[in-house]
Amino acid sequence: MSEVDVGRPSTWLRYKQSMCQGCHGLCCTLPVEVSVADLQRMELITADEVRWSVRKIAKKLIDQGVVRSFRVRTGLFTLEQRPNGDCVVLDKNRLCVLYERRPQVCRMFPALGPRPGFCPSKRKSTRP
Repeated sequence: MSEVDVGRPSTWLRYKQSMCQGCHGLCCTLPVEVSVADLQRMELITADEVRWSVRKIAKKLIDQGVVRSFRVRTGLFTLEQRPNGDCVVLDKNRLCVLYERRPQVCRMFPALGPRPGFCPSKRKSTRP
């Protein structure tokens, strides 16, 4: 079996729920695109700020170092990543500090993502 490379979805393994047990969140090193609704659920913007222009929201969150970029065409914001590739909302133990309020794309992974149904896990899954 060849090495799994997070940056190359063609090398990912077919997802099984058991893969999450003991995982170090390799999916949390992928770029995360979020909507305005996600930003509000994550409590990164307030209900009043939801009414702002998306460009104004993007500027605020980019200045805060929470968002890396905003794509006008899709209306999606890309969350910032740490120098090691980790999502900006992971704590020092690599656990999501916003887990209950995490973005929709994170809630739906791996059904949504670069290769639906596959995971960048570096270890073989065990049968349930």
